[in-house]
Amino acid sequence: MDESRQSPSGAGAVLRKLAPPPALCGFLLLLALIFAASYGVGVSAGPVAPGMHGTGSSSGGGTDGGGGGDDMGDMGNMRGGDH
Repeated sequence: MDESRQSPSGAGAVLRKLAPPPALCGFLLLLALIFAASYGVGVSAGPVAPGMHGTGSSSGGGTDGGGGGDDMGDMGNMRGGDH
């Protein structure tokens, strides 16, 4: 009777000890699914502000009037105190 209660020895027992618990695997899977869903919703919603463009597409002309890209727009003149 005592032999049936002993833990199995060998490579299978070592692999079971090193494997993460199933609850952790399920949590990480759920986290990845939620991230993928939120990323998909964000991509389908588009940019937050009108005129917002990606930084990689502009080559520096600045003629789009959106104020985006490499220039600072009107914020370049913001300084605290006296000049």
